[in-house]
Amino acid sequence: MISRIPPGYEDLLERPIVGVLGTVRPDGSPSLSPMRFTWDGAHLRMSQTIPRRKFVSLQANPNYSFMITDPELPSRSLEVRGWLVTVEEDRNGSFYGTLDDRYGVDDPQLPQDVDDRVVMILDATGFTARCG
Repeated sequence: MISRIPPGYEDLLERPIVGVLGTVRPDGSPSLSPMRFTWDGAHLRMSQTIPRRKFVSLQANPNYSFMITDPELPSRSLEVRGWLVTVEEDRNGSFYGTLDDRYGVDDPQLPQDVDDRVVMILDATGFTARCG
């Protein structure tokens, strides 16, 4: 079943808004993390490092929820649900740089952990819009 973005909420995926990624830790407890992202119309892409908890959590349980709240109208939000599809290496930090550009980082520098950096590609299969 293909789920569609509710009309009028596409801008939340297109704007450089930091969202909150929800994952399930290997012990079953929930975890929330602020994340920068890109959207290609079907997938969210996020930068991460291999040793970090959210990456480990998505390896154990690939299901996620991602909440984007409109900073101009906090009662307006979009939840995206799906699962981790694949992971690509980002050892040269090019995707990390793409995120810096998207989010207006003026003095982009590669992170110290660039050797462990990956791009998580997350399939978006469900959307829930909220306003009010």
